[in-house]
Amino acid sequence: MVGRVGGYMSEFALETLLEATLFGSGKSLAAKELSELLGYEEDEISEALLTLQASLKRRRGGALRIVEIGGKWAMEVRPDVADHLPKETKTEMPKKLLKAAALIAYHQPMPQSRLVELLGQKAYDYVRELSQYGMIMRRRDGNTRRLTTTRRFSEAFGCPHTDLRKVRKWFREQVSEAGLFDGMETNALREVGDDGLVQATLPLEEE
Repeated sequence: MVGRVGGYMSEFALETLLEATLFGSGKSLAAKELSELLGYEEDEISEALLTLQASLKRRRGGALRIVEIGGKWAMEVRPDVADHLPKETKTEMPKKLLKAAALIAYHQPMPQSRLVELLGQKAYDYVRELSQYGMIMRRRDGNTRRLTTTRRFSEAFGCPHTDLRKVRKWFREQVSEAGLFDGMETNALREVGDDGLVQATLPLEEE
């Protein structure tokens, strides 16, 4: 099956086009978005994504895989391979964004309104920049947005998971093991610093 990219016929199979599109985009894309980009029906895209996913699993020595997160598909480095990558190759973001990123990871899916309560009006800028870096996803939920982490976030923080529940659990374990909680009944997550974790104290709500 050849592709119809931008209205023109392509000599490449749809699976090949999907692999290249997901790799080049650097962000998660829904089947509907991929359908609009590549000119295929959405059901064709969904079927091809599953085929590609299975193909990558069978690919010997391959470093990449595709995963579905919250209805969107993303290309990522396999966790067992990511563990061996040089630190310099991992995504870096401005230190000012680390606190917001940590709060979102810890409480995801986190209402943007709650992040604004904790960080003030600058939270809107942080969310926009984190989204531009491909670190978080924003989904409309009533009068606010629900914020969740992406596979790029997992890669940047060395998390072996992409499922948001597993990322949240992993991140909380990292925070707990690092001794970032005080002995008070109201737990406090400390403001992240250069290592992405600790400096000051911020009260957070429990689920």
